[in-house]
Amino acid sequence: MRDVHYIALIHKDADSGYGVSFPDVPGVIAMGDTLDQAIAEAAAVLAFAFEDWPGEQPVPRTLEALRQDDEFQAAAVDAVVAVIRPSAEYYQAAE
Repeated sequence: MRDVHYIALIHKDADSGYGVSFPDVPGVIAMGDTLDQAIAEAAAVLAFAFEDWPGEQPVPRTLEALRQDDEFQAAAVDAVVAVIRPSAEYYQAAE
């Protein structure tokens, strides 16, 4: 796996946990009861998704490039924007 990071959007509704999505990795999402759990889960989910990813891993865009994307701008309005690296450590620690 390449040593790269992906921009993530973290959302929180008042009556739910934290949800994490990746603009450059469609269909990959993570959830956690706390912000720390959601970030750890997101790193693990990315690593897991890339193990069987068909073809090349998606190339992450820079934050500057994402800011030029109207869809990203709309999704980021009420989100925390974070940088996450794929890592299986979260699941390995549970084993």
